[in-house]
Amino acid sequence: MTHADLPLPQASREAAFAFFDRLEPVLPERLVGLWRGHTIPTQHRLDGVLENLGWYGKRFNADLRADPLLFQIGRQRLAPLDPGGLPLRLVLQLAAHFGRTRMARNGFTHLQRALRARGPVASLKPLHYRGKTSAAMVYDRQPIADHFRRIDDHRLVGVMEIQGGGGGYFFLLVRDPDSVRPEG
Repeated sequence: MTHADLPLPQASREAAFAFFDRLEPVLPERLVGLWRGHTIPTQHRLDGVLENLGWYGKRFNADLRADPLLFQIGRQRLAPLDPGGLPLRLVLQLAAHFGRTRMARNGFTHLQRALRARGPVASLKPLHYRGKTSAAMVYDRQPIADHFRRIDDHRLVGVMEIQGGGGGYFFLLVRDPDSVRPEG
């Protein structure tokens, strides 16, 4: 399932925000589990970059700690990465010009070991954003918050906001069917 399954006009950040604003809030506890991520193209400089680098999605734990960046290693393994030590401005500049290339993908495979997280590196909490209080994931060591709204029990729309980074990077999360969801 991808962004094409959504009633979302592609190409404009304004249309994506209008769609996001119509969605219902979600409680942090309802996100527990493994989620597959897909970019929602809005002409953001990160559109397609994460997929090119092997991004799988996100994992939210029952203690409301999270692995914000899970990358696929081979066919069966997922590796959580910690972006905490990365120079964010430089990464964003490189992403816009270089992030969708084969060279970036190959280079990133060599960086993954150095970036491997030793545990969850973000927290889930309710935050007020664009007129509603909903689940958000706040990174521990970067000025980044991902804000979530619910399409249904199995799909979320997220907007990654980088403090001082302008715009919003939109993505769809689809619950992994084998992922456990708490009762309630």
